[in-house]
Amino acid sequence: MTHLTYLEAAVVGLIQGVSELFPVSSLGHNVLIPALIGGSWASDLNVSKANSPYLAFIVGMHVATAIALLIYFWRDWIRIIGGFFSSIRHREVQTRDQRLAWMIILATIPVGLVGLVAEHAFRVLFGKPILAGVFLIVNGVILYCGEKFRPRASVQADREVAAQRAGTLTATGPGGVPPGAAPAAAHPGPAPGVPGPGQLEDGQQAPRPQAMGDEPVGRQAVGQQAAAHAGGHHAVREEEISLAVASDERLARMGFTVAVVIGASQILALLAGISRDGVTMVTGMARGLSRQDAARFAFLLATPVILAAGVLKVPDLAGPLGNGIRGQILFGSVLSGLGAYVSVRFLVRYFQTRTLYPFALYCFVFGLLSVIYLGVIK
Repeated sequence: MTHLTYLEAAVVGLIQGVSELFPVSSLGHNVLIPALIGGSWASDLNVSKANSPYLAFIVGMHVATAIALLIYFWRDWIRIIGGFFSSIRHREVQTRDQRLAWMIILATIPVGLVGLVAEHAFRVLFGKPILAGVFLIVNGVILYCGEKFRPRASVQADREVAAQRAGTLTATGPGGVPPGAAPAAAHPGPAPGVPGPGQLEDGQQAPRPQAMGDEPVGRQAVGQQAAAHAGGHHAVREEEISLAVASDERLARMGFTVAVVIGASQILALLAGISRDGVTMVTGMARGLSRQDAARFAFLLATPVILAAGVLKVPDLAGPLGNGIRGQILFGSVLSGLGAYVSVRFLVRYFQTRTLYPFALYCFVFGLLSVIYLGVIK
């Protein structure tokens, strides 16, 4: 039976976790990296091979990535799932969370149906390294054109979101302190002619207290620093939650037809080299969404799709394909989940102010070099 080493599991697990959420195609990298390394990697990690244990490994990585997304967006999913059940209970689709829940459901149906019917055919026919390189080049072009030629409505939406974000920060102030509020209480200086703390009447410095007397002061200073750090982290998290709710308010107004069109674009990601999040973002911006909102909707849509793709293939993991490599699968999946969590934290903030151009350049260059190496040099 084909073997899967812990080194292979670690490398591919990290690459999967990061590239699944970055708009650079995780499947394309899963196909290209083993082929570029060659040797046992090419045989152990062949995604287009019918009985490859790599398929069981991919199942584990998908589940881990979905769990990482659920952990990061858990507050949002509680709201959205609550909106779904309230919609069923009251037989209405009125509130923000009710509308967003049904948008995600409807947007997931097209890729779900095509994936069930044609996933195997797509993987066998197009899961070849040279084709993955070609589609990675195409992905780079899609990202570049989506950013370069996005409509005026999307650009205006960016400005409005930036203004709203600035208003949120102004309302709280740096570090969560409201504007106009007094900073942390400062000790007033000594009155003229009165010696300050630690000074004698002639201006000389008083002797330092004994070491034991310093200890409570030191502990107090450390405690204040820890509290300030915790308060800063809490303020940042509260800001993220506030921005997420504001983004969902805007997404809930975009309409069900637009949501379905954006969701259907994920079908292209069945081609190794085309990024799910990338084409979803580009389609969202083409329909007038800001870059930040397009990224958020892409991440929300990715969660049920990735989770379903993993759960439906669990028999591959539990069956013969997983025999002898379940330790490697668990190891690689944990790394994949950690990589995905760190990536989504970074990207949520990145797309507030930055563009798709760096990812477009990366995909084009890496895809072109891969095609040249695999088709000409190797």
